[in-house]
Amino acid sequence: MTKPILAPRVLLLPGWQNSGPAHWQSRWEALYGDKRVLQADWEWPRRGDWMARLDEVLLADPRPTVLVAHSLGCQLVAAWAAHSKHTARVGAALLVAPPDTEREDMPPQLHNWQPIVRKPLPFPAVALVSSDDPFCSLPRAMQMAADWGVACLALGPLGHLNGDSGLGDWPEGRAVLQQLMADPDDAGEDHGGEDKVS
Repeated sequence: MTKPILAPRVLLLPGWQNSGPAHWQSRWEALYGDKRVLQADWEWPRRGDWMARLDEVLLADPRPTVLVAHSLGCQLVAAWAAHSKHTARVGAALLVAPPDTEREDMPPQLHNWQPIVRKPLPFPAVALVSSDDPFCSLPRAMQMAADWGVACLALGPLGHLNGDSGLGDWPEGRAVLQQLMADPDDAGEDHGGEDKVS
């Protein structure tokens, strides 16, 4: 008797200080039942602790997983994927607004997230970036995506793609995620007027 095919679950990986109620990650959690990975310390995040927590959550559920990361959560995905023995549990990742943690003006709380891990990801992924993100220039975001071996979609001037960006339920982002989940190898090809940067 064959095992049933398990539908993938979506794990939300917020950034520094977590995602507030107006953030699209919080809205997706309420609308679609996505699961947020809760960290012990949102204020002084330690990269190793966050990586260990992601391993813990992945091992607690046998279903295949799609990661949906915002901001520092993107750096978590890159660091975790370079060190974890459990990357086969992840089918794909959506990386939204990766921050440049190597900037000179980076807050002291984030200094242990240097240097940025730049190894290619072992699973398909798409990076969604803004042209006026206050925490990462577009060229730096494009370079990170290239280093990670993922498609990069520039969405125009939308700030840090967070609660302050006025995205609401962000159906455009959800459409990218749905395409990524349906066909990870073709994700990032065409998303209704967004610019693909390669």
